[in-house]
Amino acid sequence: MPRILGVDIPGKKRLEYALTYVYGVGQTLAGEVIRKARLDPSKKADELTDEELARIISILQTGYRIEGDLRREVSQNIRRLISIGSYRGLRHKRGLPVRGQRTKTNARTRKGPRRTVGAVRGKEVRSEARKT
Repeated sequence: MPRILGVDIPGKKRLEYALTYVYGVGQTLAGEVIRKARLDPSKKADELTDEELARIISILQTGYRIEGDLRREVSQNIRRLISIGSYRGLRHKRGLPVRGQRTKTNARTRKGPRRTVGAVRGKEVRSEARKT
């Protein structure tokens, strides 16, 4: 398993897909990096030599914001939105969808599992009241 910028990339996968395991590298950027490094995209990640790995790492470090730097920048952007009190900041703060999606149905990923309110407890209270 080769390591690129502190991330273990899967060795059995083709290079163009293995590079996407680095945060901030998608398929388009992976293809671009492979072209710049003059490598075969169908080559497996385990087949890379140390010199080829060094080329990939130098290309990623010099030209692109990835991994820790990108994570830090994204979290700072979110913190800034929250601190200025923008609508998007409030949505982040409340854990609701930020980009205009509906919330009456769906949105379970952001809102978390459903919490039923008062349905079961109301029946128990009524049945006890009848007994007395």
